[in-house]
Amino acid sequence: MQPYELSLAAAADAIRARQLSPVELVDSVLDRIEKVEPNLQAYVTVTAEQARREAHEAANEAAAGRLRGPLHGIPMGLKDLINVAGVATSASSRVRTGHRAEADSTVAARLTAAGAVLLGKTHTHEFAYGLTTPQTSNAWDRGRVAGGSSGGSAVAVAAGAATFSLGTDTGGSIRVPAALNGVVGLKPTYGLVPRHGVTSLSWSLDHVGPITRTVQDAALVLAALTGHDPRDPASLATPAVDYRPGAGAGAGVDLAGLRVGVPSNYYFDHVDAEVEAAVRHAIDQLQALGARLVEVEIPMTRYIQATQWGLMVPEATAYHEQTLRTVPELYQADVRILLEAGELMTAGDYLRAQRSRTLMRQAWAGLLDEVDVIAAPTVPMTAAAAGQETVTWPDGTVEGVSDAYVRLSAPANITGVPSLSVPVGLDTAGLPIGMQLLGRPLGESTLLRVGHAYEQTQPARDLAPVA
Repeated sequence: MQPYELSLAAAADAIRARQLSPVELVDSVLDRIEKVEPNLQAYVTVTAEQARREAHEAANEAAAGRLRGPLHGIPMGLKDLINVAGVATSASSRVRTGHRAEADSTVAARLTAAGAVLLGKTHTHEFAYGLTTPQTSNAWDRGRVAGGSSGGSAVAVAAGAATFSLGTDTGGSIRVPAALNGVVGLKPTYGLVPRHGVTSLSWSLDHVGPITRTVQDAALVLAALTGHDPRDPASLATPAVDYRPGAGAGAGVDLAGLRVGVPSNYYFDHVDAEVEAAVRHAIDQLQALGARLVEVEIPMTRYIQATQWGLMVPEATAYHEQTLRTVPELYQADVRILLEAGELMTAGDYLRAQRSRTLMRQAWAGLLDEVDVIAAPTVPMTAAAAGQETVTWPDGTVEGVSDAYVRLSAPANITGVPSLSVPVGLDTAGLPIGMQLLGRPLGESTLLRVGHAYEQTQPARDLAPVA
């Protein structure tokens, strides 16, 4: 096995045991990037010289017995909305041509302090305003979409071109590409991970979180990201938590006593048959581990799409107000149209969306009193063909591809609850399928425990077979 094939946890163990040097690991991943990047286009910028310099520093510290933790010497990709001092933050847009960050974002600074090594900045759908990331190819099939908007981050991890990455999630933008590329994606509780220094799409819906090979890896990254930052008005003041599965009471593979909510509505409506079968099989695995399945009804489903768009569109337009008026021609057409549409929404529309969100949060709080987690598909179908605009369901309903991808992930953004996407197999075309676990606010430990327990019942996952 080559170093780039190692999970974060395995690489950390090898570095700690002095069986692997950070230099060897980073060189291996950079070689992998050079091989696969022409086919995938996961990266906007590869900071190879900086990565090698940081790897040598990490190796010297390790040789002196000064390990900063499990991320010491681990190579990462950061979505190109996340500021790193001296490095361009393009948001994959011509609007940001020539822009360079003057200071690190909070998350970049925390990962650097933990010893992680920056490989480069990964592609996003322009300003994170889309669910396909068209400039990047799916790691499993170059003719299909990567998912978005953190498509580059997910593809890099799936292809072995990053040991882990960070993405952002406003309506599913971590979990969607994670599911479509067969990796793990975590959208934390709203406010748990600070967003200072991260380009916003919609401030009341935006989250930052990890994309990794395994659930254990996601726990290791999350621990380095959390903690109050007064520069983010939404940042929560929470105590430090050891999120590693197995670290807390009742952890491990045994899920006895855990209540898993299985939706009777919404989450299995207009879902591909192979996706539904794979997710239901995974839910059965949770039951076999001791969990008790509880049928639940998802509240206020008729308002989900309108609430998501009613919040996101006007907030995005407000953020882009100046450049939309001065350089509209620099935006891609799909993003410019959405931003212009936001100018037509009234204050009343936005206030109604906020009221709907408040009622939805209250209803979900009641729902999550009845169960510990909810298990459902992450997305209703696997990766669509590049350029495909709609999907037609068996009952004749036609749905836009982006609307389909956001449909099952948006509730967690509206309500702010944490959500974890875990791979649960492949369809007959060889494309990954993801299961989504949703929990109570600040319930990340439970989600990670359940996801890790499921993973332990499955064979180790291979990297995507990149041609």
